Order: sequence, then C-alpha cells, then structure tokens
Amino acid sequence: MDVPDLEVRKQLFVGDGETKALGEAEKAIRGSAYVEGPLQIGKDSDYSGVEATLMVGAQVNTDSDARPENAIKAKGDFELEGDINQTGDDDLTGTLVAGGEVKSNGGSHILSNKKDLPFDMPHPNKEGWRLRHVCIEGPEIAVYCRGRIKNSKEIVFPSYWDGLVDIDSITVQLTPIGAHQDVIVKRWDDKKVYLQPQGGMPIDCFYHIIAKRLDDDLIVEYEGNSHEDYPNGNEGYSFNWESSNMERIVREVAEKRLKELDT
Repeated sequence: MDVPDLEVRKQLFVGDGETKALGEAEKAIRGSAYVEGPLQIGKDSDYSGVEATLMVGAQVNTDSDARPENAIKAKGDFELEGDINQTGDDDLTGTLVAGGEVKSNGGSHILSNKKDLPFDMPHPNKEGWRLRHVCIEGPEIAVYCRGRIKNSKEIVFPSYWDGLVDIDSITVQLTPIGAHQDVIVKRWDDKKVYLQPQGGMPIDCFYHIIAKRLDDDLIVEYEGNSHEDYPNGNEGYSFNWESSNMERIVREVAEKRLKELDT
C-alpha cells in the first residue's frame, strides 16, 4: 500500500509492544513514537545485516539536495549507558572527564599511571609564554621529598610513602645553612630520618631525600629494535614524540617517494 503522506497526531507504534514511558490513554505524549526494531535509516547498502537496534547510514534521499557528512547530529546533552566502540577520530572541543582509566594504543598508554608524564601550563611570570616540565631521566622509578629542617633532629617522611617506597633504598642529601654543622644521618626507619650534628649544635639545613618505588620493575637495558620489544610490556609508560611517530613518518615518506617515482 502506497501512502503519499501519513499524519499521526497522537502516537505511532510499529511492531508489538507496550511502552509505559510514552504514557497511556489520556496521559499519552503527543508526537511520540515506538518502533520495536531493528530500524535502519539512510543508505540501504550501508548495512548487510542487523548490527544494532538502530542503524543509521548516509543520507541518500534524491528529493533532498543536502548531503551532510554527519549521519547523526544532536543539539543538547547526550547520555550513554554502556560501552562505545568507535572507529575513527574523536574531535573534542570541551572538557573530557573520566571516572575510570583513559587508555590509548590498545591500552599501552594509561593516563592515570604514566610514570614520566609531563605537564604544560601558562608561564607564571611571562605573558604569552608557557612552561613545560618533564621528569628527570634515570635508571629507576623513584620519588623524592625535600624541605628545610630547623632546630630538630628528625626528618619525617610523607605519610603516603608508607607502602609506596622501599625505605632501604633512600639516599639523603643535606646542605647546612649559615655555618658548618657536620650533620650526619645517624639512622632511619620507615617513618623518619634521625640526624646528628657535631657537638650538639642546633641544626638548620636543607634536605633532599630520594627513594625507589616498591613497584619499580624497570629493566634499564634490554635486547630489541624498538620500545615494543620491552620484556615486561609497556603498560604505564609513555614515550617521546619521536619514538611514538617515527615508524609512521618513515612509512609516509616512503609512500610519498614511491608515488613520485610512479609519476
């Protein structure tokens, strides 16, 4: 049956089912519709089988001159319950807030636990400039604390060092302030470093304490041709731009050169 125009003034139901969400009887929501599905919209050849309850393809209606690139566009907030399986790029102009891990490259990069993550921020005292810091390179995964100790013989470790660092791995650097005090590290435990000055002089010095993390599994030297050959896998690590992109750059340059030779 061909129907040139179909006007539904109340509700449209396609298939078998009842939906209380759209209201019933006098509480029925005007202009609402229920489709049991599956439902396909757009180019018929975009799908060869049922891949979802709602399948949206390209716009191919010959009555319209519009050929938009987007299959779906929504104005307003969007809420999704479930996973997203995306092929292609994600162009984000707002803020990304994640309650779980943010991973890339199949999970090899995890933002929440990168061990050499840099930071980039507006410069604090030069307008129009930015400031970027990265971690110091070294053959271990370590943390540090620093400060000044005055009129005391004890340096207390940060509370979060308990369960984070190997206390037996610590190193302590002391810089006396004002006068030579001949301060030494007498001993330490899992809470504090105990100092001893010469002749009972009052202590006033800067300190810098470094300790290895308990989860330090770094293999400094290993056999391989790229970082992908790392024995323990690369989860938790990030790499500089050159390492991450060199293979792609070489491939693109080679492909471009081959095209030039063909022409």
